[in-house]
Amino acid sequence: MRVETHILRLDTAPDISVHDVTPAVRSFLDTTGIRSGFVVITSQHTTTAVAINEYEGRLVEDTKAFLKRLIPPRDKYLHNDIHLRDCPPDEPQNAHSHLAAMLLGSSEVIPVHEGELVLGRYQSVLLFDLDGPRQRQVSLRAFGD
Repeated sequence: MRVETHILRLDTAPDISVHDVTPAVRSFLDTTGIRSGFVVITSQHTTTAVAINEYEGRLVEDTKAFLKRLIPPRDKYLHNDIHLRDCPPDEPQNAHSHLAAMLLGSSEVIPVHEGELVLGRYQSVLLFDLDGPRQRQVSLRAFGD
């Protein structure tokens, strides 16, 4: 079994942003020549998440609004007591972003069959940046033959 690795880098927008990384994952898979196996997509940050769902503009906006209602950015969180923590003074108050990332998850595993990602018709691989803008990294690892 072969293993191929790539780091995908993205510059993200302010607040919550959602990025369809499916084309980048497919492009990476094409370079590997792997025909049968799986790809692991992993966020490299504690305030980003990876999920498989439909990448449709209105659903993206619904998801952002839902996360903000579920985990309001302005609520009181212990993690936001920057003065009580050992961290740089410019540390953002971003507990809500960490909590949302934990709910959404940090990785996905997608089977590969005949050199193609096994995804449903409306499924895309999405990167959620929950604390942008930032430069983000996503690890792509393909396993197979």
